[in-house]
Amino acid sequence: MQHYNRFNSPTTVFSRAAPVKLRFIFAVVGQKKLIRFEEIKGFSNVLEFPKEIMGNWSRHFGNANPIVLELACGKGEYAVGLGERYPQMNFIGVDIKGNRIWRGAKTALEKGLGNVAFLRTQIDQVGEYFAPAEVNGIWITFPDPQLRMSKAKKRLTHPKFLRIYGQFLRPGGEIHLKTDSPALYEFTRQVVSLYRLPLLEDVDDVYALPGVSPDLQIKTHYEKLDIARSNRVHYLRFTLDGELPVEKDEILKQLLREQEATG
Repeated sequence: MQHYNRFNSPTTVFSRAAPVKLRFIFAVVGQKKLIRFEEIKGFSNVLEFPKEIMGNWSRHFGNANPIVLELACGKGEYAVGLGERYPQMNFIGVDIKGNRIWRGAKTALEKGLGNVAFLRTQIDQVGEYFAPAEVNGIWITFPDPQLRMSKAKKRLTHPKFLRIYGQFLRPGGEIHLKTDSPALYEFTRQVVSLYRLPLLEDVDDVYALPGVSPDLQIKTHYEKLDIARSNRVHYLRFTLDGELPVEKDEILKQLLREQEATG
């Protein structure tokens, strides 16, 4: 017997045994997560909600090399990939999901990458862990685009978050956005334009470039999934130029309302 789900694709009705199988699968997955949560507690390169780390990252790494963050890092492909390419720099993957951090942290340990670490915390609390000008750059790779207009403030390139980054990003420090979401790409371009942020690079289709930068060739788990199915990857590189005017927040909100109204 077949029926159509909400995506209008045929699917088979579960047998009575299916719920039992699903409960078993969920139990195994849940146990796997718990095991990983316990493992990362013993990883030397994972810091979970660390106290008194602000301004002391050089002590953790044993050097004063430049620090670059990968925000909402997931499995940390960029932190690890860039760490391999630039041994003279330090990279920190930031995410709240310990289960995902486990993969990147384990890979970094296996590869002997002492310049790669992971910080477990919420992105909106990241400012509590870095001193002013302690960070040289930020990568935001394939974050949740938060497509609903009501969720716009949760987009990691929203002025709310950019102001947080400005608390610890050194003057001239670059922010990199790599996404397959046309909506997030256009939203970020809009923010950059409205707040007059210095735009250093704008690429609508990364892999259409004749010579793709090795940095942009690093692929995350979510890039490989191609969730947006846009058949292209967008990239923006920009900096923060002083404080973002709060009065422009209302203008941005109005622009978003107009876009929502016009569909």
